[in-house]
Amino acid sequence: MTQRPIILGIVGDSAAGKTTLTRGIAQVLGEENVTVICTDDYHRFDRQQRAELGISALHPDCNYLDIVEQHLSLLRDGQPILKPIYNHKTGQFDPPEYIKPSRFVIVEGLLGYSTRRSRDSYDVKVYLAPPEALRHEWKVKRDTSKRGYTTEQVLEQIRKRESDSEAYIRPQRQWADVIVSFYPSEGEPKQSDLLLNVKLVLRPTIEHPDFTDMIQSDDNHQGRPCA
Repeated sequence: MTQRPIILGIVGDSAAGKTTLTRGIAQVLGEENVTVICTDDYHRFDRQQRAELGISALHPDCNYLDIVEQHLSLLRDGQPILKPIYNHKTGQFDPPEYIKPSRFVIVEGLLGYSTRRSRDSYDVKVYLAPPEALRHEWKVKRDTSKRGYTTEQVLEQIRKRESDSEAYIRPQRQWADVIVSFYPSEGEPKQSDLLLNVKLVLRPTIEHPDFTDMIQSDDNHQGRPCA
């Protein structure tokens, strides 16, 4: 552990579960020890402007990535920032917020790993990659219940954003230290989002804990050979 804040990145496409995972990690670490930053607050255009320009929030040109780089550097050095705030309900910008980094800083959003300077600011980089069908289901559920869209509008937005997802969001997976994929069991009836399986890809870019004893203990308890 160092004296500076520890920076954790959580990146993924819209409705991939970034905010949910961020909240869970913050609870584990102690919310008093965690500062949460959303890079989606750094949009260059509001919702109406994006519609007029024909650009999606997933496109790098729609975001102040240079300011994201500056703010990540300041946070890593333990310095405060004046962070913009994008209001997802209104589609407009609220007054900026003065943020001081805590012991841990979680940075979640769409384009957190899109530049080399940003990537170099993180201690751990996580990418969320649920199956697309499940992500679409989550996005429809979220945007219709919390953001005032109809199901048809959300599905049309997904269709229009697909090229940007392919070009700008998914390629960031290559930079992640940990890839997390939540998925339902095959052949099982429809499950709650709280009862999902998870697949983890742990890359040797960071040191990982050894879970061998835990896995063997669990397999022996259930009478199954250890995979």
